[in-house]
Amino acid sequence: MPKLKTNRGAAKRFARTGKGGFKRSHSHKRHILTKKPAKRIRKLRGPTQVHPSDVREVAQMLPYS
Repeated sequence: MPKLKTNRGAAKRFARTGKGGFKRSHSHKRHILTKKPAKRIRKLRGPTQVHPSDVREVAQMLPYS
């Protein structure tokens, strides 16, 4: 059986959690922050979990994580 290739784009965006899920960072926090309310920017801080319906697809892209 040949080795599987890891999707390098996904490897930079997702990390495995201890319970087998994946964590990710929030989008919309890179630029054009002046027009966004401070409350919204605050809520985009820190990592969050990948939605359960998407975990299977992310796991397929990261076979060795």
